[in-house]
Amino acid sequence: MSFQPIENYGVIGNMRSIALAGMHGSIDFLCYPEFDSPTVFAALLDAKQGGSFHIEPQLTNVRVRQLYLPDTNILLTRFLAEEGVAELADYMPIETGREQPNEIVRTVSVIRGNVRFVMRCQPRFNYAQTAHRTEISDCCATFFPADHSCPPMALHSTVTLKQHCHDIISDFSLQAGATATFVPGDAAHQGQRSLSHQPAS
Repeated sequence: MSFQPIENYGVIGNMRSIALAGMHGSIDFLCYPEFDSPTVFAALLDAKQGGSFHIEPQLTNVRVRQLYLPDTNILLTRFLAEEGVAELADYMPIETGREQPNEIVRTVSVIRGNVRFVMRCQPRFNYAQTAHRTEISDCCATFFPADHSCPPMALHSTVTLKQHCHDIISDFSLQAGATATFVPGDAAHQGQRSLSHQPAS
């Protein structure tokens, strides 16, 4: 994977941390759980070793547009091709009056056609200096860093996940009108709520 120019990234955040989401469907920078925490994803700094969370529709001659929903921190990345149109929505929930979830919600949807997607979640804790182990069930994976100063991270999903070495992958297809959601974040199972409570588009 080659470096993306900085202008190809949008910013999402929840006033605790921020993530940079690229026009290629990848989150390439995230310090977690706070702004000044070590990175979990840092492909923006090291494309091979830094770690990323990539969701890519398998379309040919694709054109990409990126924009925010008006007056929100919801970033939309649209992929347009002859054989189909897909959309990726990224945001970090901000809630008041209850404990704030510290997570990213990534929802892919198909507007037209039948589109195949490839997802790969490759966390590299502490600027890729800390190894981790991975535990997985069908629709939830948890990453446990060897350095206990880095908190574990869970990945909840509405599609089946598979383990590849210490990374998580998924290869799935969606027809027009269908969606799939991925929620990386707090390992205390906050993501289950976000899978069932998503913003209207």
